[in-house]
Amino acid sequence: MLSCVHRKYRVWPSPSRRAPTCQQKGAVGVPYRRVPTHERPTSISLTHYYVMMNIGDPAKPYFLDVDTGSDLTWLQCDAPCQSCNKVPHPLYRPAKNRIVPCADSLCTALYSSGQGSNQKCTAPQQCDYRIKYTDNASSLGVLISDKFSLPLRNSSNVRPSITFGCGYDQQVGKNGAVQAATDGLLGLGRGSISLLSQLKQQGITKNVLGHCLSASGGGFLFFGDDMVPTSRVTWVPMARSTSGNYYSPGSATLYFDKRPLGVRPIDVVFDSGSTYTYFATQPYQAVVSALRGGLSKSLKQVSDPSLPLCWKGQNAFKSVFDVKKEFKSLFLSFASGKNAAMEIPPENYLIVTKSGNVCLGILDGTAVKLSFNVIGDITMQDQMVIYDNEKTQLGWVRGSCSRYRRDGTSQFASPASVPAPLRGLFLLALVLFWVQQVVSST
Repeated sequence: MLSCVHRKYRVWPSPSRRAPTCQQKGAVGVPYRRVPTHERPTSISLTHYYVMMNIGDPAKPYFLDVDTGSDLTWLQCDAPCQSCNKVPHPLYRPAKNRIVPCADSLCTALYSSGQGSNQKCTAPQQCDYRIKYTDNASSLGVLISDKFSLPLRNSSNVRPSITFGCGYDQQVGKNGAVQAATDGLLGLGRGSISLLSQLKQQGITKNVLGHCLSASGGGFLFFGDDMVPTSRVTWVPMARSTSGNYYSPGSATLYFDKRPLGVRPIDVVFDSGSTYTYFATQPYQAVVSALRGGLSKSLKQVSDPSLPLCWKGQNAFKSVFDVKKEFKSLFLSFASGKNAAMEIPPENYLIVTKSGNVCLGILDGTAVKLSFNVIGDITMQDQMVIYDNEKTQLGWVRGSCSRYRRDGTSQFASPASVPAPLRGLFLLALVLFWVQQVVSST
């Protein structure tokens, strides 16, 4: 049974005594680790795709990790801050009149979701949350509501009030040396408290989002269906995830070089908050065996602190393209879509490290207690991925994510949709930035 503290008329705990907390299992994220204890692994390497959002009145800029695997948008804040990590901008400072009470429908939805069931909040003045992570890190905060300044494609702005988390107590886990490049997290999951769901509820945009993560850094993010290509997109029905509000295309058969790997179909989810792709032990081992069986003798397996499985060549590799000819494509063939398959070429599952080695960016999810298979950033790079909650479908189309024009057109758009007409309020694509920080696994 989880309980919430009653802190009468205060947003913050007493400096002399740590307040009791309401534990929340899944919807909240933190910049340095965005995964609930029972679902996502402790990171070996951290890669952040983040977006700048202007929040507050007056609006101030903040960098937020883009995470389709979390519902609640979250900022480190000075309320006052009991324990906060280093962030690129001054801490967000909430006003008391922005506190969300426990009776608010979004607080109720957060507590009653499958990610945080059987919760009760005993402080009527505020809605508290707490989350723990696999590396023993944790975040404690309270829900607040404030203005988000969001750019539209017609160069104007809309400023809705959005409910999000004010995190004033972060405890660093065993990867505490990692310094985040962001101020918080942009929750884009399927839950009603996600930013996208709130924009839909307020009639600002359709419940559709898309992102395009460039392997060379950058990319774009959009809300609404105005930038969705009218052709070339592979669509599959959106399946209901048994592990919370994740976006899932359902089960898929795994192929290597167009040959089935002989393992049972796997259930997968799309999660931009995960750096790597994770398969359960059986499909992971099948992939590793297939890779090893096809490699030439010029590649030697080598130990590298970045990832568990790496190889070196006669000379150090500068990019994946120096070595991709040694590897074959993986394929996921989805049962729910007619002839729907996702190709995973070598550049979408390999990483070149600082040592010049090439490493497998697919990890064993069972070893880190994942209950499902995750398609992470590495596999989603250089393709537009579309999450259409209106039609309950997921789509993707390959192309360069570094090519984007301010008018919303890109090389993904079909001739019939260039330029795309403005149909109500659709948000301008937001620029994403990419940084990488490598830490040794423990």
